[in-house]
Amino acid sequence: MTAPQHRNTFFDRVVAATPGGELLSRCLQCGSCGGSCPSGADMDHTPRALFAMISAGLEDEVLSSNTPWYCVSCYACTTRCPQNIPITDIMYTLKEMAIRAGRYDHPHAAKFSETFIGFVEQRGRSFEAGLATRYHLFHHPQQVIKLGIMGVGMLRRNRLPLRPKSIRQIDQLQAILAEAKALAAKEVEA
Repeated sequence: MTAPQHRNTFFDRVVAATPGGELLSRCLQCGSCGGSCPSGADMDHTPRALFAMISAGLEDEVLSSNTPWYCVSCYACTTRCPQNIPITDIMYTLKEMAIRAGRYDHPHAAKFSETFIGFVEQRGRSFEAGLATRYHLFHHPQQVIKLGIMGVGMLRRNRLPLRPKSIRQIDQLQAILAEAKALAAKEVEA
């Protein structure tokens, strides 16, 4: 009897590093993930394209992609995936792998993510008008006018709130986030 062969492909490593990652093999390439993504237009590959690249073993291309860095962890893709693939968690795995491989080279995407996280930490939810405005003013000021025109159209259709709203009991969320940061800091020290 021969011993089972252990594969160590890029796909296998992504799956092993992601809770629920074994579901990645069920991707139908339907595009629900990319169509659900609020920052998809800034990504150089849609999530489904990235998954096909992972399956093809294109490790360098995947870890060099800006796609994981533009993921704002809203879980819209995950909730809409007909195969229940943990897409957002895979994006976290890819970020971690890119950092470990020294492929972290997406300063604008990281700033976009930091801006999003700042709103969530302050209010418990994203504030799209503030997110787009703050990010583009500091990182892509030439696009502000173009976005402003789109923003006016959204305002007319009552699709863009002008003031951020906070969740109830924001203090509880902030306490949870503070504890998570403290645990992460301890883990880094160990």
